[in-house]
Amino acid sequence: MEIVVKTVCSKSDLRRFIYLPAKIHKGHHNWVPPLYSDEWEFFNEKNNKSYEYSDVILLLAYREKKLVGRIMGIINYKYNDQHKEKNARFNFLETWDDREVSEVLIKHVEEWARLKGMKKLVGPLAFSDKDPQGFLIEGFNEPISVATHCNYEYMVDHLEALGFKKDIDLVVYKIKIPEQTPELYSKVAERALRNNQGIKLLEFTRRKDLKPMIRPVFKLINDTFQDIYGFMPFTLEEMDDFANRYLLIMDPRLIKVVINERGETVAFVIGMPDISKGFKKSRGYLFPIGFVHLLLASRRSRQLNLLLGAIHPNYQNRGLDTIMGCAMLDSARQQKMENIDSHLEMESNTKVRAEMEYMGGQVYKRYRVFGKPLAKLTKKEAEESKQQQAKMKDILLTPCE
Repeated sequence: MEIVVKTVCSKSDLRRFIYLPAKIHKGHHNWVPPLYSDEWEFFNEKNNKSYEYSDVILLLAYREKKLVGRIMGIINYKYNDQHKEKNARFNFLETWDDREVSEVLIKHVEEWARLKGMKKLVGPLAFSDKDPQGFLIEGFNEPISVATHCNYEYMVDHLEALGFKKDIDLVVYKIKIPEQTPELYSKVAERALRNNQGIKLLEFTRRKDLKPMIRPVFKLINDTFQDIYGFMPFTLEEMDDFANRYLLIMDPRLIKVVINERGETVAFVIGMPDISKGFKKSRGYLFPIGFVHLLLASRRSRQLNLLLGAIHPNYQNRGLDTIMGCAMLDSARQQKMENIDSHLEMESNTKVRAEMEYMGGQVYKRYRVFGKPLAKLTKKEAEESKQQQAKMKDILLTPCE
């Protein structure tokens, strides 16, 4: 049966795109729905500032008028210029276990990327590392955290069958919270405080006290994350947008900031209770009572999810990570938490991984971003590609006129 691919052009198309995963993952015990109000913002080119420096295409696949798959294609020109790349990206690929559907969707994005002059396709990867990235390749029976992909194993098989190879792996550690912070760890923190004159640890109890820290924290991220895979520096507008999206669900007690004698933010770490059970009960909606489910899940959670952390290059290897780590362990114990989820760490980030393992952490989930060169075609393939592009041109280049 022929698969028909259509571009998302209307609000009703976008609705189908956003809610398709709920149908595909119906009965999937590990799936955590997104917050749908955020989804509508993310896929809205007027509200999402990333669209200003990117080309984007959203595609839906139909078989006999039944919706059977979706995919997003992205070309982040700002990132490409900074890193001297000609990469296109795909993300939010969702299908049932039907390799043909995955192939048709991927090939449409490949042809779109070729028409735009790109040389490689990577993904799952959206505008930056701040968005969900990578397909889960290990730990399928482990609970999924908010802001990470939940995929069936067959999605990995589909990509590998289409010639995609590993571009980078991201690991997630699980760390048991000790009843007492190890004595050696505490002594290192105490020594770091003594040896760094003027350094001060800030802790919080009220959300309103976090607002003055938003821009300094994001500026520090911009200064330190340059080598992180897929990272894009925040603009001032993006800083404020990102904070507005997440501030309501942040627990101020699980945010630690270090400032120097001039009051400059030189290090921070942000954690939050795992609220995935609240997302499941709310089914992705804040209203009318979804926020109650999230609040209860936050209070009952026994897992601390680390989200972000950074130390200014001039202050690295001076024990600031240990100062914040001890404070975070104390706060986690006060809230009767038992485990820590490290969130995604680059496989090559040996410094962070060493600290996780020093605390007894073990890798329990692994995500992979795949890549595939958009190689030069043979004469025969080029002719076939031209014919295919002619069929697809209206869809891919002028999709919604």
